[in-house]
Amino acid sequence: MRYEGSIYRPPSEARSYLLQVTLGCTHNRCTFCSMYRDKPFSIRPLDEVFEDIYMARKYYSYIDRVFLCDGDALCLPTDNLVAIMQKIKEVLPEVERINLYGSPGDVLRKSEEDLKLLASCGLQYIYIGAESGNDEVLKDIKKGYTRDQIIEAVQKIERCGIKASVTFIEGLGGREKSRQHAIDTGTMISKMGASYVGVLTLLVDPSAPLYKDIQEGKFELLTADEVVEESILMMENIDENMKPCVFRANHATNYVSLRGNLPQDKERFLAELKTAQANKFYRDERFRAH
Repeated sequence: MRYEGSIYRPPSEARSYLLQVTLGCTHNRCTFCSMYRDKPFSIRPLDEVFEDIYMARKYYSYIDRVFLCDGDALCLPTDNLVAIMQKIKEVLPEVERINLYGSPGDVLRKSEEDLKLLASCGLQYIYIGAESGNDEVLKDIKKGYTRDQIIEAVQKIERCGIKASVTFIEGLGGREKSRQHAIDTGTMISKMGASYVGVLTLLVDPSAPLYKDIQEGKFELLTADEVVEESILMMENIDENMKPCVFRANHATNYVSLRGNLPQDKERFLAELKTAQANKFYRDERFRAH
């Protein structure tokens, strides 16, 4: 397969064929992120994308999942996305799901008719990095969107028949804003109505802008105890009447692994977090990784 630069995909897309339809990220300014610093954003020509689809058929006898890379493939014009998905279905008829990353802005710029069309062409999940439910933290990390805009985008995705998979990051408010980051993230999870919520823990690559702030003492990383305390506070602010969702906090960055559903597993999660905290049952720093 032909790829340019580093390639990233969500953990749940581990079995997917990765089809690069854009290069880089349209925003590429989030302070904690170093994923696409190695390449400027551009859109791959459709004929090259189609060539890659035919190449995939040549090398693989069976492909049931396709993930469209890079950072926010949803920024493509709807006509281009439809053409790509139709070509996938034509050349790889066994494909059951097509998913991609999207920014809140990508979602809000598209009409509901466009999103419903994409759903009818096979788009199942849009992955969105919300990062925090707190507006101050979102501003600090240069996310480019507010809490309300992210909630609006997630609700729009779900309303149009696509599932939203939304990611948050523990510790992203640093020690100064940890409490409000946790509370507002819990209330945001409750309000937005996503089908899937994932929580990671901050682990900063040296090439990310935030790393310099850490080195200069402008941003204080949380200890494992403080991260788990933040997780407990977030979970305590989950509304037990929220729309059910799949919940995962079992990424390699997390100190305590949680897997289940909200709100039904809220009390179990709280018990597991408090047990881990009391006994210091945390993932060793040596084994935490992106």
